[in-house]
Amino acid sequence: MMFSSDLRPLVPVFLSYVLSFTYVGIYWNNHHHLLQAARHVSGASLWANLHLLFWLSLFPFATSWMGGNHYAAMPIAIYGGVLLLAAVAYAIFVRVLIAGEGKDSVIGQAIGKDTKGKLSIALYLLAIGLAFVIPWASLALYALVALMWLVPDRRIESRIA
Repeated sequence: MMFSSDLRPLVPVFLSYVLSFTYVGIYWNNHHHLLQAARHVSGASLWANLHLLFWLSLFPFATSWMGGNHYAAMPIAIYGGVLLLAAVAYAIFVRVLIAGEGKDSVIGQAIGKDTKGKLSIALYLLAIGLAFVIPWASLALYALVALMWLVPDRRIESRIA
């Protein structure tokens, strides 16, 4: 059983990786749906997309730091900050696409008031604050937001089907 005891210290790193991989998959799926619904991609939407990609590119760093420090408060908060800024970048990307397509477009109608997106941002803000008080509650909120988005955005999927 030496193999098992050797791997035990890596469990937090692995669990952090799984959560971050789930987030990358969620963004990948929803990004695909957005672009599938778009009729035109402008220069502004390309820059907004690059902005989103920047925050997504920080996932491995934040994941490694959080798991490597066994879920200490600061790395959990920074991880949440990266999740928060990726969500804000995604919201900007969506708004830029809607501005180019129009509010009556497939994307505009599907997104609507974006209650789910706004709730995600609020939960990230709450989780970042909780990281310094109840770190595991922050992780639970990060997982909850991931679960909210796990299925590709049906608002868009139903309109492009």
